[in-house]
Amino acid sequence: MSSLIDIFRRAASLRTSLEEVTDAYRLFNGVGDGIPGVTLDKFGERFQLQFFSADALKNFEQIKKAVLDLFQPEFLVAKFRTDPSGRSLEHPRMDVLVGTPEQAVGIVREGKARFHVDLLDTVNPGLFLDMRDVRLEVGERTGPRFLNLFSYTCSFSVHARLGGAEIATNADISGKILDKGRENYALNGLDLRPGEFFRGSALEYVQWALKKGLKFDGIVLDPPSFARFKGGNFNVREHLMPLVKQCAGLLNEEAFFMVSSNYSEFVLEKFSADVLASVRQVCPNARTAWSRSQGIDFVGSGRTKESSLVATLVEV
Repeated sequence: MSSLIDIFRRAASLRTSLEEVTDAYRLFNGVGDGIPGVTLDKFGERFQLQFFSADALKNFEQIKKAVLDLFQPEFLVAKFRTDPSGRSLEHPRMDVLVGTPEQAVGIVREGKARFHVDLLDTVNPGLFLDMRDVRLEVGERTGPRFLNLFSYTCSFSVHARLGGAEIATNADISGKILDKGRENYALNGLDLRPGEFFRGSALEYVQWALKKGLKFDGIVLDPPSFARFKGGNFNVREHLMPLVKQCAGLLNEEAFFMVSSNYSEFVLEKFSADVLASVRQVCPNARTAWSRSQGIDFVGSGRTKESSLVATLVEV
């Protein structure tokens, strides 16, 4: 029977090619790599170990030792997404296992871009690793005007601007998150241009842009499964496809539109078909360029709630 350190070593060997592109990726992905309920993410020299099940927690000390012995991290944080009884935690407990809290903050590289990360700042350090391939493609596809809805720390827009976009507009309800986006712009030597940062709901921005007659050469719509904002909420099951149709009215000719979701009950084939049908209500000649799930570092993607993604890119 393989030891834990052998299991982690084998998983790491499958990801070595990613170092040519980035130093931020998933080193271990739960059941897909051989240990259900455990993930290990690498952010430069910083590592994030997550536990999603009570059974995984029973082996905490052994898993911790294997990670320390094999990777010898400068900084390691454990995030507990469940308690010992198996109850999911909305606000995970975070324990620094190696290093100091100050070492949680750093910079990672991805293609031409660099991004700030903080492994102690909420559940996600500031960069969603499973969207890396899409971010890189945005940098290659982008035209003069790009729109990033539910923008989080504006990583899509950084790639768009580095790829030549004149304006990359970010819409998010959190002023704090948009400030992190501005920091990512500065880190990459990008000036802040008028109209690039909108604090408010994505729905509100889209409605405003439609009234103004704005058009974009590329749009990314990557919403959370649920979000509250002043005057309402967003539920991906009920509200995503109507929003997709509205966004289609903002597309220039020959634009691209990427729509994605981590909601585990979506099925890729149906999701892709629904997105295309919604876009075609406005752009009849739209076509699907691709539909896919997570990248090569998310082995076994779709087998668990903590590792699920449906994404599709439509061209008009």
